[in-house]
Amino acid sequence: MRTRFEFQLNQLNTELILMGALCEDAISCAVKYLIENDHKMKENVAEAEEQINRKMRDIEGLCMRLLIQQQPVATDLRVISSALKMISDMERIGDQSEDIAEIVEYMEADAIPQEENLKSMAQRTVDMVIHSIEAFVVCDESMASEVIEADDEVDDYFLKVKEDLIIMIADSPEEGGLYIDLMMIAKYLERIADHATNIAEWVVYGITGRRNV
Repeated sequence: MRTRFEFQLNQLNTELILMGALCEDAISCAVKYLIENDHKMKENVAEAEEQINRKMRDIEGLCMRLLIQQQPVATDLRVISSALKMISDMERIGDQSEDIAEIVEYMEADAIPQEENLKSMAQRTVDMVIHSIEAFVVCDESMASEVIEADDEVDDYFLKVKEDLIIMIADSPEEGGLYIDLMMIAKYLERIADHATNIAEWVVYGITGRRNV
């Protein structure tokens, strides 16, 4: 019985890693679409988001089987409960990456200003997602803690982007719609960073049993 349980736990770990890789693809492609206007990225984001949803359903089913059939306790229960929380955040990363791509699709590339703070925010958000997943894969509490700390950096970028866009709207009110779109993208990036932070916090919980509140 224990051998089968360990096999299923390993399967759960593998499925989480695969779902995490899809999240990395989704946000990376969305940001590349924004920064480089590479139209192929829109399709890549949509495909990754669809696969993320399927993977979430698969993992939910596996977790339910583990809980019902194996009745895990202590550390094993903590791992399964963390997995259920993490996939919710991963699913939202996929959704919000697709939201960004959909906004970019309707923006005129030539009209998009070279907003450096937004670019920096986007790249930092991508890094957070990648490192939160990597922290899970290698069970690295220190890496997870660095992701949690980086959330403040993304929040600071968000404030800078908001200030920049307020000035742009005042200077060029006729471009107000474009700047509001950029503001929406910045907000989605902020939310994705929050989800990466949540994943990192669940990694810490899975390793130590401590949960930030």
